[in-house]
Amino acid sequence: MTDISVSSEAAPAGDDGRRRVEGIVRASGTSFFWGMRLLPEHRRRAIFAVYAYCRAIDDIADGDAPAATKQAQLAGWREEIARLYAGHPGHAITRALAEPVRRFALPQNEFLALLDGMERDARGGPIAPTDADLRSYCRQVAGAVGMLAIRIFAEDDPNADPETCEAIAVTQGEALQLTNILRDLGDDAERGRLYLPDALLDRHGAATRDPTALLRDPALPAVCRELADEAEARFARSWRLLATVDRQTARPCRLMLGVYERLLRRLQATGWRHPERRVRVPKWEKLWVVARHGLR
Repeated sequence: MTDISVSSEAAPAGDDGRRRVEGIVRASGTSFFWGMRLLPEHRRRAIFAVYAYCRAIDDIADGDAPAATKQAQLAGWREEIARLYAGHPGHAITRALAEPVRRFALPQNEFLALLDGMERDARGGPIAPTDADLRSYCRQVAGAVGMLAIRIFAEDDPNADPETCEAIAVTQGEALQLTNILRDLGDDAERGRLYLPDALLDRHGAATRDPTALLRDPALPAVCRELADEAEARFARSWRLLATVDRQTARPCRLMLGVYERLLRRLQATGWRHPERRVRVPKWEKLWVVARHGLR
C-alpha cells in the first residue's frame, strides 16, 4: 500500500509531478501498466496521473488509520482538487494532472465523485446496499474513473460522441466494479464491508448480513452467481459499445475488459466455495490479453 497524503507530498516549485506519478504506477503493480505504456506519450502521462490520484485516495480509504483521520485526509484531497482547478496545484499528483485537465477538459465533478465514493468507504463502507445505492457507489468509484479515462482515450475520435462515451464509462465501470466485489468478499469482510445488494441476498435466502458470517452462508454461491450474471451482461454491452468507436479509443478499454472477464471466469469456476481466498489472473494470461487487445 502506498501511503500518500496531501501534506506529505507537496511538490517543489518547477516540479510537474510526472516522475513521481510514474513511480506510483510502477510501484502499484497494476496489471494495466504495460497496456498504459502503449499509449501515445501525452495520453500515457494523463492516464498515469489519473491512476495515481485514484490510488492515493483508495489507499486512504482502505488504510488502517482511524475513520476521522481518513476523512480529514480525503478532505485535504478535496481542497487540493479545488486548487488544481483554480490553477495552483500543490501536490505532485495534481501538478501532473494540470496539463491533462486542460488538454482533455477533464471534469472536476468526476474527481469529486471519486472522493464521494472513497468517503463512503472510509466511514466503514456499505452493508448490503439497495440496488440503487450499489449503482450509485459503482458510478462514484468506477464510472467516474471511466468518465475521466474515456476523454483521454477518445481524443480526436469523431465516433466518440458524449452520449456514447458516458455509456462506455458507466457500463464498463459497473462490469469491473461488480467483478471487484465478487473477488474481494474476504478482504471486504475483514473491513466490515458487504457490497452484495440486500434484495439479492433476500431473494436467495441469506440468513445474515454480517459480512464475515455471510462467507459461510450456504446461500452465498447462488448470490454470487446471479451477481456474476449481471456483470457478464455489462461486459457484453461494453464490447458492443466499443465496437462503435475508433480502434485507438477502444484499445485500452478492451485491454481492461479482457483482463477482468478472465478474472470473472476464474471466480465463476471456483463456485465461491472458498470466498475468503483472493483469485487472480496469472501474469502469462495478462500478457496474452495485452498481446491480443493492446497491440492491434
